[in-house]
Amino acid sequence: MEIRNVSGKSEKIVNYDDSNESQDGAVARGNWSGKLEFLLSCLTFAVGLGNIWRFPYLCYRNGGGAFLFPYLLFVALCAMPLFFLEVAIGQFGSLSSIATWKLSPLFKGIGYSMTLLVFVVNIYYNVIVAWTIYFIFASFTWTLPWSTCGNSWNTPQCSLIGQANTTSNGTVDYLLKNFTAYKIGNINVSVDVADNGSTLVNTTLRRVSPSEEYWSRYVLNITDGIEYMGSVQWKLLPCLAAAWMVVFLCIIKGIRTSGKVVYFTATFPYLILTILLIRGVTLPGAADGLKYYLIPKWEKLGSFKVWGEAAMQIFYSSGVGWGAVGTMASYNTFNNNCHRDSILIPIMNAGTSLFAGLVIFSIVGFMAHETGESIENVVTQGPGLAFVVYPEAVTKLPAAPVWSVLFFTMVLTVGIGSQFTMVQSIAVSVVDEFNLSNRKVLVTAILCIVEFVLGLPMIMQGGMYVLQVMDWYAVTFVIMIVAFTECVAVAWIYGMNQFSKDIELMIGFKPCLWWKMCWRFLTPGLVLFIFCFIIITHVPVTYGDYTYPDWAIGVGWILAVVSFVPIPVYACYRIYNTDASTFVQRLRLLRMPEPSWGPSLEKNRELYISTLDERVKRHVLGQMDLDSASIPLKQ
Repeated sequence: MEIRNVSGKSEKIVNYDDSNESQDGAVARGNWSGKLEFLLSCLTFAVGLGNIWRFPYLCYRNGGGAFLFPYLLFVALCAMPLFFLEVAIGQFGSLSSIATWKLSPLFKGIGYSMTLLVFVVNIYYNVIVAWTIYFIFASFTWTLPWSTCGNSWNTPQCSLIGQANTTSNGTVDYLLKNFTAYKIGNINVSVDVADNGSTLVNTTLRRVSPSEEYWSRYVLNITDGIEYMGSVQWKLLPCLAAAWMVVFLCIIKGIRTSGKVVYFTATFPYLILTILLIRGVTLPGAADGLKYYLIPKWEKLGSFKVWGEAAMQIFYSSGVGWGAVGTMASYNTFNNNCHRDSILIPIMNAGTSLFAGLVIFSIVGFMAHETGESIENVVTQGPGLAFVVYPEAVTKLPAAPVWSVLFFTMVLTVGIGSQFTMVQSIAVSVVDEFNLSNRKVLVTAILCIVEFVLGLPMIMQGGMYVLQVMDWYAVTFVIMIVAFTECVAVAWIYGMNQFSKDIELMIGFKPCLWWKMCWRFLTPGLVLFIFCFIIITHVPVTYGDYTYPDWAIGVGWILAVVSFVPIPVYACYRIYNTDASTFVQRLRLLRMPEPSWGPSLEKNRELYISTLDERVKRHVLGQMDLDSASIPLKQ
């Protein structure tokens, strides 16, 4: 392979053979055994639950096919540039999300924020995986438990099809006990007095599907609010434990195990989605669902909200800003074509979202046909789509348990794939930062145990309220701040010229003007736009009709602040502890990479040093004095 040396005026071609790369310094940390493992790992991480239950709903709500225009535009302007940036710095330094910020010590807090963000998300993400495991086991029966209303957890509101008018005779006390206490739907009550003096209560009840009651009254057994946490749902405890055990086993040996697991987790969901799509499009009413999903409603594009939600979805589905992408790229060989990967993977991820939408809306159309309701009343987002709408839909199909097992196994595979990648990124970050390479398994085990324990409140009766608070506040604000800051740190502080040279050392050519414009202006500008959109449209957390108390909202904000506060705090800490006489000199030193930053292999490191600005080179080689540090660097 040929690598172009960009130092000096003349260009020198260096013959480089990467076939023995793993025999050098990189072997201690490890490399992917093949290029396909990296691609599949990134795809496994990026394709998550949001592709299945969030994107289809947003697409429907925001103009159907018209929503694809802003969505794909933001893929090009945000997802691809950020993906390229994170892959490039991870691959160049062979370091994970914390240690890689040796490239600009002032901004190392970005790595800590990424790690905290993923740590919090892991806690509740695996609870969703635990629900999925429970539904898989519940599906192994001749009659699905959510297909009928004659169960102990059902109420008189339970009805299979259409609007049910259910009359219940009894006392007012009976009514209050069985309906009001559970806050179920709208109840019209009329009271009559019989000849014998007894009170007759006639109630007309809003129809509630058996799948909805199974989900809320049996699986969650949900309470009236976060103030009433209730007890642990013991049926969910072994599912949560199993979810964490599977995650641990997938990454117990680092990329040696996860690199093999991804061959299954990245491909199996597509097989199941294809099977479900073939079945879905043959159902009555499927065409109506697909029309609602795909037919463009161009007038929606005039709404500021549509563009904002399209941009937000990029960060939920592409995996940028979380640190895991850079961590996975750190196991690439130095000359892996990260430019190609950064285009291919976001496109594949966006295509998966669209494909999953076809599956979901063919089923949604079928549900609307079966119940006689409009599609607007059938469509929902989040857990309601996966654990209420689809389970109800499969009860209408022949061999319903088979389709239920297939669907939830697909959801499990997607969830586990994203989860073990995120957990691995934390474990690797800790190992790299604190030089614990001999204790990877122990670090991973402790991490899984701690997050399992922290997830226990979310399998209590009031656990859904806790999960909603964490999901509402833990991700959105933090990931915008992280994405904006990393663009500034790399493009403006580390320097676009040097970053371009680094990329050229790896792949043989510099990034074109388009990428540089995105990193410097377009991408950070759009991230600011998204952040402003979030602030403007933000409403306090809710769950259904439940309004959270102020203290719970306050906890959510604290959770968000804790995740991004390492960025300014660490910057202040480094400025305070840097050995220089003036504030300006400290900033000049901290904007330059640490001497240990650069390629892990000596032959690549020599090429890197030869490309550095003279002052940075002297700093890296330990020859800089404070006077020269105060001279501005060229960008």
